[in-house]
Amino acid sequence: MTDEPRLQAEPRGGVPDVTSTIAGYQEVCERFSAATGSLAADAERASGFRYSHEDWLIQFKRDGAGIALLDPVALTMLGADWNEFDDAVGDATWILHDSLQDLPGFADLGLRPTSLFDTEIAARLLGLHRFGLAAVTEHYLGITLAKEHSAADWSYRPLPRDWRNYAALDVELLIELERLMRADLKAHGKEQWAEEEFAYALAEGTGPRKPHPVPWMRISHINRLNRDMQGLAIAKELWEERDRLARQYDIAPALLLADSSIIEAALKKPRNAREFRAIRSLNERVRMNTGGEQDKMFERYAPIQRKVKPSVWRETIRRALALKPDQWPVIPAPSRDEANGGGGPRSLKVWEARHPERYERLQRVRGVINQIAEDTRTPPEIIIKPQIIRNLCWSEDPRRIDVADFLSAQGAREWQVGLVAASVSRVIM
Repeated sequence: MTDEPRLQAEPRGGVPDVTSTIAGYQEVCERFSAATGSLAADAERASGFRYSHEDWLIQFKRDGAGIALLDPVALTMLGADWNEFDDAVGDATWILHDSLQDLPGFADLGLRPTSLFDTEIAARLLGLHRFGLAAVTEHYLGITLAKEHSAADWSYRPLPRDWRNYAALDVELLIELERLMRADLKAHGKEQWAEEEFAYALAEGTGPRKPHPVPWMRISHINRLNRDMQGLAIAKELWEERDRLARQYDIAPALLLADSSIIEAALKKPRNAREFRAIRSLNERVRMNTGGEQDKMFERYAPIQRKVKPSVWRETIRRALALKPDQWPVIPAPSRDEANGGGGPRSLKVWEARHPERYERLQRVRGVINQIAEDTRTPPEIIIKPQIIRNLCWSEDPRRIDVADFLSAQGAREWQVGLVAASVSRVIM
C-alpha cells in the first residue's frame, strides 16, 4: 500500500458507450464468451428518484473483453434473452462489492451467477477498518478512483460521459482486487470462511425477496408516535396513499411526501383547514436541496409532484381521523421463535437491570467471542452475528441447549459454528 494513493480518473481502456440494441448486446455476449477468468460486475439504480428498484445500468468486465455498460431496461423491452449472457460467461466467478445490493436486480433480469467473490465480505473477514470499494482499492492497489455520481438518477438518458466513466470505474479494478484478496485470505487461513460467506450471500441475494411484515412501520422516527394509536392510524393512511401514488407515477415516495411530514401530521392531527395549512410541509412541493447537480435531477420530477395536490393529504388525514378505535392499526408483536430462544433484547441496560443472570451469561460469552476475534484478527461481529449470541444467552435453560445446533438453526455458517461452539458451550452454563 502506498502512502499517497494515485488517482485513476478513467478506465485504462477508455470510457465505453452504453449498449442498448440487440445487435450490440449479442456482440457483448460474443466478446465475453471468448474472454477468460472471473467477471467483474456492478449495477446502478435510480434510488431516491424512482419508485421501482430495477437496474438502469449494469456494468461488466472480463479479461480479454474489456468493460461493457448495458441498458437493461431498453434491452429487456427489445426482447433481450439474458440467458445468452449467462451462457456466455458460463461458470465464471462473479466479483461484486456488497453483492446483496446488486444480486436481487440481476436475479430479476434472469442473470444467475454460479459462484461469487464479494470484495466487501472479504475485506470484513480480513479485518480492514474501512471496507468501501474506494478504501479497499486504496489498501490493496494504492489507487483512488474518481467517484462523483453515486447518487445520480441513473434512469436519465442519454447518460453523460462522466457518469459512464464513474460506472466503468466501479468494475475497472475488481479483477485485480480478487486476485490479491484471495491470496490474503489464504495467507490468513480464511479461504474456506470466505467461500462459505460468498455462498451464503449468493443464495440470499438470488433467493425470494422477503417483504417487510408491516411496511408502513418503516417510516423514519415512527417510534415518536409510541402508543398514540390514532397518530399511528394517520401515519399508516398517509404512508399507504403516498405509496399508491408513488407506484402509479414511478417516483420515489419521499419526493411526494417526506417521512418527517407524515410524523408531524400524525402528532398534530389537523382537524380543520386552518390546522392543516399550519403544517407547511403538507402544502408545499417537496424540494431536495443537496447543493450539487442532483438538485437539477430532482427538478425533473417537479411535474409529477405538482399533480399530487395538498388536498390529497388533507382528505387522507380526514379519513384516518374518522376511523373508530377498533379500526386503528394493530401493531404485531415481534416474532419469537421459542424453539430457537429468539427475542433477546438489544438493550444491555434491560439485560443488566431486569435479568442479571442472563446478563452475566451474555458477558461471559461475549468475552469468549472477543478473544476468538482477537486471536484470528477478525471483527467479533463477523465471527458470529451479535443477535444470535443474544438469543442464545436469553434462553431459559442453557443446560438443555446444544450450542452447535442452536447456532446453525439461527443461520450461522459452518465455519462460525466450528470456531465458537465448543468455547461458548464451556462458559454458557
